[in-house]
Amino acid sequence: MSFETANVLMIGDVVGTPGLRALFTFLASLIKKLEADLVVANGENALKGFGIGADEVAAMRSYGVDVITSGNHVWEHKDAYALLEAEQALLRPANYPKGLPGRGVVHIEGRSAPGQPAPTRASGAGGRFEWLVINLQGRRDLYDIDCPFTKADQILLSAAHEHPNALVVVDFHAESNEEKEALAWHLDGRASVVAGTHTHVPTADERILPKGTGFLTDLGMTGPIDSVIGMNGDVCIRRFLTQIPYKMEIAEGSAAIMGALFRIDPESRRCVAVERIFESL
Repeated sequence: MSFETANVLMIGDVVGTPGLRALFTFLASLIKKLEADLVVANGENALKGFGIGADEVAAMRSYGVDVITSGNHVWEHKDAYALLEAEQALLRPANYPKGLPGRGVVHIEGRSAPGQPAPTRASGAGGRFEWLVINLQGRRDLYDIDCPFTKADQILLSAAHEHPNALVVVDFHAESNEEKEALAWHLDGRASVVAGTHTHVPTADERILPKGTGFLTDLGMTGPIDSVIGMNGDVCIRRFLTQIPYKMEIAEGSAAIMGALFRIDPESRRCVAVERIFESL
């Protein structure tokens, strides 16, 4: 491309130790190769497949993740409430009811003041650009929480006054492909990126909507390849054959990092390119 773009690398649900190992192996080189200004990864399954703890947050941040999004499983760790309050880089879906700990939105400062040299990515999250990262959760086949559509409207209305130049990136953690697609169309032209997480299965429908929002229904999973959505296949088969909820176990073996790079024109805030990412050990 002939003009400078703001590049956000979004990583699908990180599953347990295999997912963290894939991040450790690939993320630094991907950031350099893709010239990523911001890295957003969903970490709600980083702790043994269910939830996230302080050690997993620290590891993901040290590997190069700037913002860790989550979803319904973020509440499963016993220290979730304290962790969500303490970690500014860890988000939970913004449309959970009021009164719960943590936050669903983070604003990241970008360029230096006029006349100052532009910071590189190494000097801080977001690098040269200003970002607003929003974490939302769907309701279909999940929990009956607040409406993600109206919550997004509220956040963007406030952001239009407080952060009018920020590039808006949304992780929509949802079960329903229809709901994910509908939210992307609802936010078309208001968000630069809407990417889905939760199903652990990457989709091949990357596109740019008419008003400039880059969209992918699901980023996939960063975790074990020979698995059933990251879990031991034999256990999953037994669960289906018997209808008994045997405890899920993370699969072993080779792992992959899945996600997508979204390139954004910082002047118009329109996405100009989407590239799916898949790297395996």
